[in-house]
Amino acid sequence: MAGRLQDKVAIVTGAGQGIGAAIARAYAAEGAQVVVAELRPETGRAVAAQIGGLFVATDVTVQADVEGCAAATQERFGRIDILVNNAGANVFHRPHEMPRSEWARCMALDLEACWAMTEAVLPAMRAQGAGAVVNIASCHGFQIIPHTFPYPVAKHGLIGMTRALGIEYAAEGIRVNAIAPGYVDTEIAQAYWAGFDDPAAERRKAERLHPPGRIGRPEEVAMTAVFLGSDEAPFVNAETIVIDGGRSALFHD
Repeated sequence: MAGRLQDKVAIVTGAGQGIGAAIARAYAAEGAQVVVAELRPETGRAVAAQIGGLFVATDVTVQADVEGCAAATQERFGRIDILVNNAGANVFHRPHEMPRSEWARCMALDLEACWAMTEAVLPAMRAQGAGAVVNIASCHGFQIIPHTFPYPVAKHGLIGMTRALGIEYAAEGIRVNAIAPGYVDTEIAQAYWAGFDDPAAERRKAERLHPPGRIGRPEEVAMTAVFLGSDEAPFVNAETIVIDGGRSALFHD
């Protein structure tokens, strides 16, 4: 079904690996011009080269970088149709053991940066009278896993921001939606498992939590991101789509 995003211009943050890279590839395959907004030049340039996209070195926690990314996109393509707020990090602690600096790091990466990027592209989208923002949230935004503080706080906030902005700008043709993945086989997940004595056992434990008996693939999240960014979802707004193989619907005794 190539062509679902034909001639659209999309910024994907954190597109150098994992879910972000999968979304960038899927968008390019569907005809979009993709801006790879990535902190690490080596991975960002590699993905951009692979898909024929534009790499813009971007630290989403630095306002000058955020504004520079939006400006570079406008200068190169003359419009911004889609923003995918994917960049972020797992910040997991027991609350009473957490350094205050970790709270600040989590909120900066997983919540505030999403608003900063959205704020930067809003003028272009409002002038066009159209646009789509796709926030990569998490199942942590609905259900709490112990010892993962303050990550779920940020993801709850991101889902709230998605709903608030979706309502605020709907009449101007701008849709704001989110995707809440469960476990997905990314570099971040692999690094998390690597912190345990038996990473393979920890992975198997995660797989058993999901009704299909496996965890998700980045490409499966990308498929939904394509839908939300496309003209196939004109009346989908202020919503969060959960992609977890049914894990959150399963009652665990």
